[in-house]
Amino acid sequence: MSEDGRKSESEWREILSADEYRVLREKGTERAFTGAYWDEKRAGTYLCRGCGTPLFGADTKYDSGCGWPSFWAPREGASIEEERDLSHGMVRTEVLCGTCGGHLGHVFPDGPRPTGVRYCINSLSLRLDPEEP
Repeated sequence: MSEDGRKSESEWREILSADEYRVLREKGTERAFTGAYWDEKRAGTYLCRGCGTPLFGADTKYDSGCGWPSFWAPREGASIEEERDLSHGMVRTEVLCGTCGGHLGHVFPDGPRPTGVRYCINSLSLRLDPEEP
């Protein structure tokens, strides 16, 4: 891994599954209601699957009905970047891991209080580190 936390594309291909690579590195999207975490209820921290950076807490996860894990805010101090996304004939805001540059999903202005935003994130971009009961 380079000093800034990023890997070469060949290194990514070695550590990610084909589906994880398609989402994290090629900005793909998993089908709604198919990911491992869309209906996950356990407490814990959601990490970037690519680099392990803590991104979202389960305490900000909610059921938005969209079929992907949804959060009303990232963890405090989380390394998250946002970029304008004009793909597929839409104008959206893409969410990226600030550490490794992996595509996470998109953020929309239709979430619950207190933030009013919905971070709609691919399960394939995440790994849950569950809290012990």
